[in-house]
Amino acid sequence: MRALVITGPGRAEVQDVDPPAAAPGEVVVDVRRAGICGTDLELFTGEMAYYATGHTTYPVRIGHEWMGAVSAIGDGVDASWLGARVTGDTMLGCGACRRCLNGLQHVCESRGELGVRDGRPGALAEQVAVPVTSLHRLPDTVDDAMGAMVEPGGNAYRSVGAADLKPGDRCLVLGPGTIGLLCGLFARAAGAEVHLLGRSERSLAFARSLGFAGVWTEDELPHLPWDAVIEASNAKHLPARALDLVEPGKRVVYVGLAGTPSLIDTRDLALKDVTAVGVLSASPGLAGTIASYAGGEVDPRALIAATVTLDELPAILAGARSEGAGPGPKTHVSMNVIGE
Repeated sequence: MRALVITGPGRAEVQDVDPPAAAPGEVVVDVRRAGICGTDLELFTGEMAYYATGHTTYPVRIGHEWMGAVSAIGDGVDASWLGARVTGDTMLGCGACRRCLNGLQHVCESRGELGVRDGRPGALAEQVAVPVTSLHRLPDTVDDAMGAMVEPGGNAYRSVGAADLKPGDRCLVLGPGTIGLLCGLFARAAGAEVHLLGRSERSLAFARSLGFAGVWTEDELPHLPWDAVIEASNAKHLPARALDLVEPGKRVVYVGLAGTPSLIDTRDLALKDVTAVGVLSASPGLAGTIASYAGGEVDPRALIAATVTLDELPAILAGARSEGAGPGPKTHVSMNVIGE
């Protein structure tokens, strides 16, 4: 089968590789669509911290935002999974440690990460093998494009849940990238008045097209009481700014990651009686995201700027923009389903 392989910093190519087999407790999925995110770009450029820690080594087969149809099952897997349209969890815990047994498999110390950490080739390929326990079925009302947006949506779904918004609350999202925009959509669906803060005019213009209550630069941001601030950027100064902006007694949610340490003053945290929540991974939010998409509460498809082929992907990772791409932040890859 064909798969995207990163062979070194800034080097990627489509290769013929051995197709996966369904081990006991696993399934093979024919991938239909997969997304590219900032983590994939860091894996391509070599900036991903996992290289320094040894969690990831070259060559790397990326892809953790995906959907497809189950084409083979291993021993112990219920036959009802065959043919099912599915997406799956990125974080694959060991299943035996204290964290896993308490429902926190996404922070298991020895977890695998599909398409990110060594040991689990990713879904930017014609097929991918995953544990059946990681799967989530997709209803017919969630099409292929939406299905491949479940993983980023889960991060946003969890972030908005952590913000504890009530109808009429005013929420500020820092960073109008994919996660920030999805946070805005989920927060608006929860009944909040949503504002976004960004920097580039291109991303701000796209955010305005989605109809949020306000879209601002730092210099333009009005002095308003913010009931929740969701920090979804990669700017190292914005975590402290989020804490400065939020109303006393309210919540700050940190889902963005900067490339260098981001510092906050814990005296401000305590003296303002603010609750700060960190969010890692979509794992506990996947089912809720699927339900929100299926029910029409949130539609993420406007964020998809272009859908390209696997062969076009190396150039996209290197910075090329697909001809005819729209203004959104997300690129999808469409794979031919084996057997069609």
